[in-house]
Order: sequence, then C-alpha cells, then structure tokens
Amino acid sequence: MLEAMESAKRRAAILAAIARLGPVVPGTISQRSTRCAGPGCRCRADPPVLHGPYPTWTHQESGRQVTKTLSAVEAERLGPAIEANRRLHELVKELEALSIADFESSRTK
Repeated sequence: MLEAMESAKRRAAILAAIARLGPVVPGTISQRSTRCAGPGCRCRADPPVLHGPYPTWTHQESGRQVTKTLSAVEAERLGPAIEANRRLHELVKELEALSIADFESSRTK
C-alpha cells in the first residue's frame, strides 16, 4: 500500500515536471569549422586556416539527419529547448520504469 502511494506521488511529480518544461526541440548544437570553394582562400593553404567555428544544429527530419548553420543568437535561443528535450526523455524513461514496476507488482503470482 505504501509502495503504491509513493509510486503515485512520484508519477505526479514526473507529470508536473513535464508540464513545466516548455518548448522541446530534438537534436544537438555543435561548433563546426568549414572549408570554402575558393581556390586561393586561407582555408586551402598549408596548413589550412578554416572558417568558423559556426554553431550548427543537427536533428532528424522525416528519418533523415539534417544539419543547419545557426547564428549565435539562434544557438543561444535553441539551447534551452534542446536541454528540455533531453530532460523530457529522462522523465519519460522514469515514468515507463514506474509503470512497469507497478504492473509487475500487481501481477498475480
């Protein structure tokens, strides 16, 4: 009985945490340096001096990996939503584990 009450409290806490997350966006932000097509550019020298680094957002769209270059402002704005997405997945996994444990404890032996 006490175990079921604790489980219900934790489930409510998880759902409340999910409700507070705000916008969630999948993917990652990384910094990339690039080489251009200009034959006389410094990025083609030996040793090369690459352009950047530029913030890039990599995520899945329709089953394909997509990478988009962002401005510094966009990267700063997108960062919290990506972190919220990671937290959402952690909370969902915990909710799933609770549900499995509840199901297993309610099974007749």
